[in-house]
Amino acid sequence: MSSIDTLFRGMRSATSGLRAERARMDVIAENLANSQVTSTPEGGPYRRKVVSFEALVSDGPDGNPTVSGVASARVTRDMTTDFETVNIPGHPDADASGMVRMPNVNAVSELADMITAMRAYEANLTSAEGYVRMAQRALELAR
Repeated sequence: MSSIDTLFRGMRSATSGLRAERARMDVIAENLANSQVTSTPEGGPYRRKVVSFEALVSDGPDGNPTVSGVASARVTRDMTTDFETVNIPGHPDADASGMVRMPNVNAVSELADMITAMRAYEANLTSAEGYVRMAQRALELAR
């Protein structure tokens, strides 16, 4: 690994965290926006989406593998949580007994996840800003 790569490792790590948390917030926002959608083009109610993350591994300064960031690996549908059935007679998607299958999105859980993602985003942003200040100071000293 070149010295320039080593110099920017912290910034790459922080920005990868920013991208990952932004992806998580986007998925949570989509889940909340579709929390009442009972009929999708695929058929049935909206199914909650979940983002999974993967560690980015690179060679460290000593040649050993080290975690250098995070990536949002994929977005999948939550197949483990069942749909809730609610009695809403007259609803266009109600069955003969007036029961409607609602999305498997829990707004309270999604909002808690959003707060967690926002805090993680803020932490990564603070880290990136600190790195920029440190790099600026190093450049000032080099003059």
